[in-house]
Amino acid sequence: MSYSSARLFDRATPPHLITLVLLAGVSAMNMSIFLPSLPVMTEAFNTEYGVMQLSISLYLACTAVLQILIGPLSDRYGRRPVVMGALGVFSAASLGCYFSPTIEVFLTFRMIGASVAVGMVMSRAIVRDVVPMEESASTMGYVTMGMSLVPMFAPTVGGFIDELFGWRAIFLFTFAFGIGLAWLCWADQGETNKAKSVSFIAQIRDYPELFTSPRFWGYALSAAFASGAFFAFLGGSPYVASVVYELPSTTSRYLFGVPALGYFAGNLFTGRYAVRIGVNRMILIGCIILVVGMAGSLIVTATGFGSAFTFFGFCTFVGLGNGLVLPNSNAGLLSVRPHLAGTASGVGGAIMIGGGAALAALSGALLEGGNGSFPLQWVMLLSAIASLFAITFVLRREKAIAAT
Repeated sequence: MSYSSARLFDRATPPHLITLVLLAGVSAMNMSIFLPSLPVMTEAFNTEYGVMQLSISLYLACTAVLQILIGPLSDRYGRRPVVMGALGVFSAASLGCYFSPTIEVFLTFRMIGASVAVGMVMSRAIVRDVVPMEESASTMGYVTMGMSLVPMFAPTVGGFIDELFGWRAIFLFTFAFGIGLAWLCWADQGETNKAKSVSFIAQIRDYPELFTSPRFWGYALSAAFASGAFFAFLGGSPYVASVVYELPSTTSRYLFGVPALGYFAGNLFTGRYAVRIGVNRMILIGCIILVVGMAGSLIVTATGFGSAFTFFGFCTFVGLGNGLVLPNSNAGLLSVRPHLAGTASGVGGAIMIGGGAALAALSGALLEGGNGSFPLQWVMLLSAIASLFAITFVLRREKAIAAT
């Protein structure tokens, strides 16, 4: 099979790129669409910002745990039934969020709604089912390029829905989106896993083969720390916008989408040049961009020239760096052991999202201690530096292998 043969609504061909973009993007949408409403929701539930911020960090933590299960399930039973089941659970959880009377009930349904993480895992595994590593990096670049439009527009859409109908209506929108996407996947997504594992026991026997690979861990940690800078932004930017810079929600809802501009550009570059430049060099370039961008952000703020627009403007580098790092590192970790692509996608995603959950919670906690935007900027910079170290390890490992 090849992606040049994909036809929309034809399950005999690979799922169309439109389907994969929406499948990969639904989790990002669910994570960011209500960000401008966090202050209003904090008041509505009569709670504190730190508790309300758990709707992000707990969501990410549950996403991480679920990704560990999703990969093996799809390796055993196939990609299609896992996708359909998870979208049904997500749609029901969206209704639960809409009707939630208390913050405890809301957070419970938010965690259940993390089932939509299946989209991120399966979109990667499906691409790897169909095409080899270098081409899969390019295809993933185009998928995530389209996906990057989701967090770019989701906060704006959520802000308008809140303004017109109230924040609860946002979750009616996600319910409708989930139902519509389930229908699209039913009509377009055939089964791409042609080598299903015999049993979970057989999969577990193969785990050491994956987990003892230094290259797998290098790729996984590079992706985890690069995306960690973005997740820290998700956890801390609403506080920076509303408290540090006192921006109205009508302004902040546009600024939350700024990193997605860079993410779009980075994925476009990956889609066009991953095969020519190579996966590892693309990751290295992306990590350097991340470090330079966040170091610049800190320097500008420390010298007294910081503002809301410089803070969010420098976060464009976070998106650009991630647009280079993530599709290429995912292609790398899925290709370390191709017969365990679903498991590798799930475990790699769990490491990435789990680290992101921790950094989102950390950034929110540190910001409440004062010191303006500095705590968030330091967390993002240190995460970017760790990503650079991880890919440097992979490069040295491959150089040592080539020398033997």
